[in-house]
Amino acid sequence: MLRKTITVTEQQDSWIKSQITSGQYGNDSEYMRDLVRKDQEYKQKLSALRTALKEGEDSGTSALSMNDILVKVKKKLDIDV
Repeated sequence: MLRKTITVTEQQDSWIKSQITSGQYGNDSEYMRDLVRKDQEYKQKLSALRTALKEGEDSGTSALSMNDILVKVKKKLDIDV
């Protein structure tokens, strides 16, 4: 693993400490790694959504309703419908 040094505000430090105190994380590093993982997942899902939207635009008209399309995309992205 690589060691990184970051600077946070006092408010952010208090928040991080509260997450550790709550028992959700063992230390600052675990919390920060979890944030990075969640950000990566979010960006991947956002990219997949953008790709799907672009594919939809490029495909022309559809016989599906907007609701049908939304349900299909949410299932593909594993989002609660």
